Amino acid sequence: MPLRPMHAYRKPAATLAIALALAVACHAPAFAWSQTGHRVTGAIADRHLGPKARAGLKDILGSESLAEASTWPDFMRAAPGSFWQKEANPWHYITVPTGKTYAQAGAPPQGDAITALKRFSDTARNPKASLADRQLALRFIVHIVGDLAQPLHVGNGTDRGGNDVKVTFFGKPTNLHAVWDGDLIESEGLSYTELTEWVLAAATADQLREWSSPDPQQWAADSASLRDRIYPDNPELGYAYVFAHRATVRQQLAKGGLRLAATLNMLFDQPRP
Repeated sequence: MPLRPMHAYRKPAATLAIALALAVACHAPAFAWSQTGHRVTGAIADRHLGPKARAGLKDILGSESLAEASTWPDFMRAAPGSFWQKEANPWHYITVPTGKTYAQAGAPPQGDAITALKRFSDTARNPKASLADRQLALRFIVHIVGDLAQPLHVGNGTDRGGNDVKVTFFGKPTNLHAVWDGDLIESEGLSYTELTEWVLAAATADQLREWSSPDPQQWAADSASLRDRIYPDNPELGYAYVFAHRATVRQQLAKGGLRLAATLNMLFDQPRP
């Protein structure tokens, strides 16, 4: 699949200003993790990069950190144009019906997060690709790996990843997807650097090794198994729901960061085509 023209990927000030204004005005329900959550996965990955991955990222992203890169694809979803408004939308999630694997379900014709991850991995490794294309590819890789650690971004195909499941969170009307995207994380009032420290401090050495898988289909199976256990019996969510799922949220953030590091280490360790 050919990449879009360069103007679809650049970050000029005018485009970012428009995107920011639209992002403030529109509360899109399909973002995965909050900015804090995505930055945590980027910061965790940064601590587990090998020297080849670190050098490769610097060559392409310069001084842009993984934490900074992690939120860009969500930010740009408010930008005008068919690329951001239509083509890129399916790259933030996958669908795995209950009782099936990702391989059994397959990707839709428009693609999904896993097909996009493969596409962008090929672009990031391609020395003939333009710098702008490789930058876009890496930003999407960072973001997609984080997305797939959010259980409701591996949807069951019946409720738009929990967007159709109406709940309240401490009395505020919302939906289950939004609760997992941001409310559970932001309710703690921590910065991404604080939450990074707490998440890593809680993980054992065995868990760090176990969670460092570069296999997206394994990630899909993991999130699907968790997804089916987080639907509440009572739509009024509060302290009890936070208490029941805080450890899962933190473990998924850790998994996202470690999987990202494993993905980037593998990506830059492979011979270039």
